[in-house]
Amino acid sequence: MKAQKVWFENGRIYILTNDGREGSLPVRLFPRLYNATDAQRQNYTLSHFGIHWPEIDEDLSYEGFFDDEQQSKSENAIGRIFAEYPELNARQIARMAGLNTTLFQQYIDGHKRPSAERLKQIESAIHRLGAELSALSIQ
Repeated sequence: MKAQKVWFENGRIYILTNDGREGSLPVRLFPRLYNATDAQRQNYTLSHFGIHWPEIDEDLSYEGFFDDEQQSKSENAIGRIFAEYPELNARQIARMAGLNTTLFQQYIDGHKRPSAERLKQIESAIHRLGAELSALSIQ
């Protein structure tokens, strides 16, 4: 397998392989890539195994874009939120939601799945934080 095309869009990195498959991953999962400039992101080489960015010393394998475990983690809504917004403090969100921080981390990692009621608690805590931040006035 080899990539024909690599591109970045909406906080994700996409590849199109020579056999026509398209895969994507959140860029925030890869801090060097996430913090790279557009020029650094465009400076990559392709091999039969993956993508290499020499300036930032980052490598991604093609298989990672299609790995079932990785895909299931990216399907984890809570994990996806924390991957895409690393500024969020998981411990504080857990406290706001009234949840044990260890259990909450297991939800983020995809090791456990929260019930529908727990999802509502977590969503409510994140929305409250957003509302509180939106109400701030810096003068």
